[in-house]
Amino acid sequence: MLRLAKPIIFEVGRASMVSLKGAGVHLRPASPDDAEARFSLGTDADISRMFGVSQSDVKPITRDAAEEWAQGQAQNPYAWMIELEQRLIGEIKLHSLNFQDRRASMAVAIYDPPLLGKGLGSEAIRLLLQHAFTELKLHRIGIRVLAYNERAIRAYQKCGFVVEGRERETAFVDGKWHDDLMMGLLSTEFQDWLRSKVRS
Repeated sequence: MLRLAKPIIFEVGRASMVSLKGAGVHLRPASPDDAEARFSLGTDADISRMFGVSQSDVKPITRDAAEEWAQGQAQNPYAWMIELEQRLIGEIKLHSLNFQDRRASMAVAIYDPPLLGKGLGSEAIRLLLQHAFTELKLHRIGIRVLAYNERAIRAYQKCGFVVEGRERETAFVDGKWHDDLMMGLLSTEFQDWLRSKVRS
């Protein structure tokens, strides 16, 4: 049976933040102190390629870059660090929020290569979707993903997202043009998905 925990709400500065706990992963607000953990995770060429970075352009992350990343995440009230057993392994965030139309886009990354393909990203997505659709009252979440990122596409589909369209040759990676897929999920579809999981 699917288990999604209620968010823990607390104050960070002037923004009301939430911590989301699942059976395996924990989503918590970002902190400037996350710089060292991000630096330790380094830069993986295969993971970078999934975000549209050519192999020749991959550079090791520097401490300055890790500190800049951590500061930026900490200032974003819709960014969470993904933790496994109290260790930072990735990030997930909402962006391009429009509260009038009740929609947003989502981005997620697992930075630890051995942890890919273990369902941790999918669990983080489900936790954030529950929060976005129930607490933030959003109606729609969209995702843009490179068509060759099959692992991510499977994770999104596993959480209920459907392919809504394709933009042709939007990214030039490793000397070739690649398409982007547009995927989306509505709040009503997510509730139907949740009910189906509970019944199973």
